[in-house]
Amino acid sequence: MEIFVALGAVATDPILMLWVFAAAIIGMVVGAIPGLTASAAIAMLLPLTFYMEPLVALAFLYVIGKSGRYGGSIAAILFNTPGTAASAATQLDGYPLAQQGKASKAMKVATLSSVIGDYTGEILLIVGVGFIAAIALRLGPPELFAIYFAAFVVIGSVIGKSITRGLASAALGVLINMIGIDPISSEERFTFGSFDLTNGISLVPLMIGIFVLGEVFSQLEARGNKVEIVDESDADAKARNRLTWPEFRPCVPHVIRSSFIGSFIGVLPGMGSSIAAFVAYGEGKRRAKDADQWGTGALEGVAAQEAANNAVSGPSMAPLLTLGIPGSTIGAILVGVFLIHGIQIGPTLFITSRELVFNLFACGLIGIAMYGLVGYFGASFVGRFITKIPTDILYPIVFLTSFVAAYASRGNLFDVYVMVAAGFAGWLMKKYDFNAAAFVISFVLAGGAEETFRQSLLLSDAGLLIFVTRPVALAFLVIGIAALFFRARSLSAAAKEASLKDA
Repeated sequence: MEIFVALGAVATDPILMLWVFAAAIIGMVVGAIPGLTASAAIAMLLPLTFYMEPLVALAFLYVIGKSGRYGGSIAAILFNTPGTAASAATQLDGYPLAQQGKASKAMKVATLSSVIGDYTGEILLIVGVGFIAAIALRLGPPELFAIYFAAFVVIGSVIGKSITRGLASAALGVLINMIGIDPISSEERFTFGSFDLTNGISLVPLMIGIFVLGEVFSQLEARGNKVEIVDESDADAKARNRLTWPEFRPCVPHVIRSSFIGSFIGVLPGMGSSIAAFVAYGEGKRRAKDADQWGTGALEGVAAQEAANNAVSGPSMAPLLTLGIPGSTIGAILVGVFLIHGIQIGPTLFITSRELVFNLFACGLIGIAMYGLVGYFGASFVGRFITKIPTDILYPIVFLTSFVAAYASRGNLFDVYVMVAAGFAGWLMKKYDFNAAAFVISFVLAGGAEETFRQSLLLSDAGLLIFVTRPVALAFLVIGIAALFFRARSLSAAAKEASLKDA
């Protein structure tokens, strides 16, 4: 089987293994820093990958994404502050366990559950991605545009608390992508006479601004908040935090079920690990023998959501690799890496770069083992190390690094201006509940969507009716509209329930 050949090739390449190990550490540490995310780390380190081999660059950022998702659990358990949005559910039981002096035990459960969930998702990706790619090769421009349309609607309506703000964020991403030269007529559009805008807005400074600089501005605004860590220095701490099989055994059914929940949700573009985490947590609590313990320090509560959170990682790559549609913000950033190294993503990827793809999967499998080992034995050390880094030193360093990274991408000062503008935009989006993830993913998707839309019209004698007369295209259009309808209905029901409680 190809994956075993790939594992052998990766394991015997010491330079590649070193980068994978570095990625496992970097992702875990950044994910554990309150306020920073794996997306921020990847965006900031993206210019570094310009000088790497394609596989090294992809593996480095891919593993940072994986370990960063796990690292968020450290902040959630120790500081009651989720390092990532997906780790918010970990707070519900993780922090109460820390208050009981069992933070290390909670982190061990989180580590084991994350590793099992991540491996489940990665194996399902490896097994199923080839079949998806084979089907995708048979799709024409109308079907691909319909998929893009469904992705836009799902991403805009599902991500975030508001459908209107989510769709507005997605629409803004499409609008910003249209700046530059029209691909068909070669005429300038939305450039306002500026030469710098004729080449469009570059992905790298845009993402650094949205995810890194925007987060720095948010942290500056909340600089009065102090991070505290629960003390575990008493004599009984070691015995209290030893994890035994009888303690972990009740978690196993939750881990297995949540791994498949996360894997399924991961395949759906835009759904993301935070949705998977809360769905798995809710389902786990519903099936729990003692549901009243959940939210007060149940190990099963930590296990369920961490397995689902990390199971998303692998399957979220499926739409990216087979259709060119990123299923997450990390996937959107990886699109840039593929394009930078001249690799065309989509159905033909498994024909032109099959070996590269399986080597990337192998790096993912090895990266999971690496962050699992480091996390199981050293997560508490990482948490205590982070508390010793003064925020008035950390965030200025991140701020300055952002400027260097934005300029280094193309050696263009205009990109620095783009990054600063995107930073303020990211800060305002977070402040007013607009969705930065929907904005960036839509920005990445817009080019492909426009291309397939225009190709479809060129193929058609009936204009827009081509999307209705092709069954697969019609099916995806219906899926997009149905997703919007059900999301609106669920939000309306939630609003009514909240109003009844207030009354």
